[in-house]
Amino acid sequence: MQRITGKERDETSIELKSAEDSQTTDDPDALTAFRIILHSDENNGHGIYLSDRGSSLPGHTETDKLQWNRDTVFFRDGVRRIDFVLSYVEDKDEKKPERRREFEANLEKAGLELETEDRRDSDDGRTYFLKIHAPWEVLATYADVLKIKVPFKLSDVPHAQDVPLGWLSQPFRLPEKIMRPQPDYFTTAFDKGKTDFFLINDKDSLFPPSTRNRIVFYILARCPYQKEDRQEKYKKGIKRLLSNGTYTAAFPLHDVRLFQLGSCESERYNLYKNWARFLCFYKEQPLNLIRKYYGEKIGIYFAWLGFYTEMLFFAAVMGVICFAYGLLSYDDNISSKEICDPSIGGSIVMCPLCDKKCSFWKLNSTCLSSWQSHLFDNEGTVFFAIFMGIWVTLFLEFWKRRQARLEYEWDLVDFEEQQQQLQMRPEFEMKCTRKRMNPITKESEPYLPMSSKLARFCISGTTVLFWMSLIVACIIGVIAYRLAVFAAFASIMKDSPTRNIQLVGNLITPQLATSVTASCINFVIIMILNFFYERVAVWITDMEIPKTHLEYENKLTMKMFLFQFVNYYSSCFYVAFFKGKFVGHPGNYTYMFGEASRLRNEECDPGGCLIELTTQLVIVMVGKQLWGNIQEALLPFTLAHSLSLSHTHLVQFGFITLFVASFPLAPLLALCNNILEIRVDAWKFTTQFRRPVASKARNIGAWQEILNVVAILSVVTNAFIVAFTSDMIPRLVYLYSTHNKDELTMRGYVNNSLSVYSISQIRLDSMPEDGDSPSWYSNSSITTCRYRDYRYPPGHQKQYDHTMQFWHILAAKMAFIIIMEHVVFVVKFFVAWMIPDVPSEVKARIKRERYLIQEYLHNYEVEKLKLQLCLSNFPVPASATPTRNATSTANTTMTNMDACSELCTEVLCPLDTDETTAECPSPSPSLPGWKSTLESRDMAGDATA
Repeated sequence: MQRITGKERDETSIELKSAEDSQTTDDPDALTAFRIILHSDENNGHGIYLSDRGSSLPGHTETDKLQWNRDTVFFRDGVRRIDFVLSYVEDKDEKKPERRREFEANLEKAGLELETEDRRDSDDGRTYFLKIHAPWEVLATYADVLKIKVPFKLSDVPHAQDVPLGWLSQPFRLPEKIMRPQPDYFTTAFDKGKTDFFLINDKDSLFPPSTRNRIVFYILARCPYQKEDRQEKYKKGIKRLLSNGTYTAAFPLHDVRLFQLGSCESERYNLYKNWARFLCFYKEQPLNLIRKYYGEKIGIYFAWLGFYTEMLFFAAVMGVICFAYGLLSYDDNISSKEICDPSIGGSIVMCPLCDKKCSFWKLNSTCLSSWQSHLFDNEGTVFFAIFMGIWVTLFLEFWKRRQARLEYEWDLVDFEEQQQQLQMRPEFEMKCTRKRMNPITKESEPYLPMSSKLARFCISGTTVLFWMSLIVACIIGVIAYRLAVFAAFASIMKDSPTRNIQLVGNLITPQLATSVTASCINFVIIMILNFFYERVAVWITDMEIPKTHLEYENKLTMKMFLFQFVNYYSSCFYVAFFKGKFVGHPGNYTYMFGEASRLRNEECDPGGCLIELTTQLVIVMVGKQLWGNIQEALLPFTLAHSLSLSHTHLVQFGFITLFVASFPLAPLLALCNNILEIRVDAWKFTTQFRRPVASKARNIGAWQEILNVVAILSVVTNAFIVAFTSDMIPRLVYLYSTHNKDELTMRGYVNNSLSVYSISQIRLDSMPEDGDSPSWYSNSSITTCRYRDYRYPPGHQKQYDHTMQFWHILAAKMAFIIIMEHVVFVVKFFVAWMIPDVPSEVKARIKRERYLIQEYLHNYEVEKLKLQLCLSNFPVPASATPTRNATSTANTTMTNMDACSELCTEVLCPLDTDETTAECPSPSPSLPGWKSTLESRDMAGDATA
């Protein structure tokens, strides 16, 4: 009679779904599945209820007496673990059953064991579930193929000691059993021919469930669903069977059902308790447990996101300090006071900002925007721009160290080379029918001809350029919208007592109204284009047929980055570096699409373009974060982001680095968003999503280089923002060049920064239409208007040419850019030189592990050879126990062993023992399989006899 054995506490119940459910959900209300339950007893053990409560061995029960329930991670025998599940429903298509039969037959030929649950056991009565178990032989074979690392010795390297004042971080720590769910071992790649070299106490628990489901999926992805005598193209792989509807889902299982979280101890429950709850937002993440349960790829994603969030805290604190400085220096803003002063700003008449529809206006109408601009455009802006240039360097350097430590602790050192050579994508194998000899492995392998590769590359590149051009066209359209509606806003908001909009017009300038509406429209366009391009990027990457998974992810990442960089940042680049820079001057304005279009290029607000850049940045950045949160709230059962690395957070990284000089509070917004998103993602992974197939990733891949490029580019962009978008340099030039050193003041700066133009010289087709001029202008004898520039006044020998002050300011701007870039880059390179990428203790651990691998393998081979020589010359009876003085053994073996007594004694009794003791001590730990070798040899001898 077969018996089944009780399992560990963490091997509890599971979750399966029907074909009609989402591929990513585990919602209990949506679940339609079979559930085979190993019930928890009153002591929280996981036995099995019996129909007959007669006596039985502890931990065992009769298979034919099981009361079937519907939650388990085991086959019906209660012994074999379910490593993967395929679901399907029957329909009228006659080809699907044939495909399933061939596919399942080939799976069994590959060594997998299958068991089917009838549809009557599912909640919907329609869904079949095919349970898959990988026995030890299959696991060992593919662990050897995939070079999966397993322990061979307990690590003797002590963990780092607590740093001084480490008690300060105690409230943020998790229990040690959660942070380190298993002991620290030295590991090496598994070798099926040397199983006795490794620490294998139990073959069933050697490979964790995440590794088991990865191995099974590796087989599923390459198994054909046709007979051996057929060689049809593309007829292999579970992905293709899912796409053509043969199977409706393929997934590994959670170790406990959602409604049972808390009723029993399990890895999923520990993740839910210590990671997914929002009240744990201030706690560290249990990265080792995440890696053990979900695999290294998801683990490295959350490790990066957590470290990025930690570093954001310091940037957010500094940003708040700089913003607070702007608030505290509010009353010292002499320029804004002059603009708001009725006797100064109220007496300055400004030239029309557009043709025909825009009238003359007074400078004090921009009083509020000038105060708003001061909050972000002050002396702290320069300091914060320099600080962020250094911060991003520290972030990248410290992340390299954290990543190197994780690579070692998670057995990912040298993994990339193995992945390149061994983990060829099944799609590449199916679509590339031509083969050639690999000069390295000397094996025949599929390849893609260069002509086909170039053709696919050209199509891919053309598609990317087309979509990027489409984005630029949309941005140009938004700019045209800005120019077209500005005149309308200016006409509505002009100072007229008969307008109902007068109150709003006093609070919101035409520039601000145009900027806000244009930014909202631009955000909507960004979201629409992003929705379509995400699918286009996947399509063209699939069309290129990358060879390896790493190559696939890198190509997809680069396409997404190029698109999102242009999509999200182009409008900010326009406001920062183009708006207000090419407007000309009254009488000689520059027009978009030519003078016939009458769309005059935009001018900056008298307070500067920085406040408009801030507005654009806030709307796009905050809008993106809110849209993402709304998506997760309304569509909680969809996996909306890629786990190679969240594209949303690099978008975010660009906002807080490229344009952070215009908005010091951006890191604070990013910090709050990430704290929320980490816990939301954790909650969804542990409670809503199916357990994903575990996969390995050594690092963040192509994103590492992208982050480096963005970091370097951020220094340049922030230097240009401070120099050309902010008013900081013109104010400093005025402060130190216009007055004596004993009279440093900003009084008179506003008047100094505005040039004069004669109204009589304005062209008729640019003058305001009759009736559009304000009453104060019609009843006055104003002959000149002011505009933002440094040009000679009318009547001067060089009228309307740039003054020397303009060139001085330009020289100061260029000098500032050069100085800031050099200072920041010198500090960046110095910091990068001072901080090694790999910590010294990690280097020591890697060297020691490699040394031990060589030493242990050498000793293993030597002792194995000694044993083989000894056994081949001196047979040992099965009943004999390896002893040094036992008379029963000596009578049969000592005569022949005299010649090699020293050799055999070293092998069979490797440790020194007391001469008076008759028994040998325990066998050599470096040769754990010696006894089994003797026993198997004796059994063979008995069989021969």
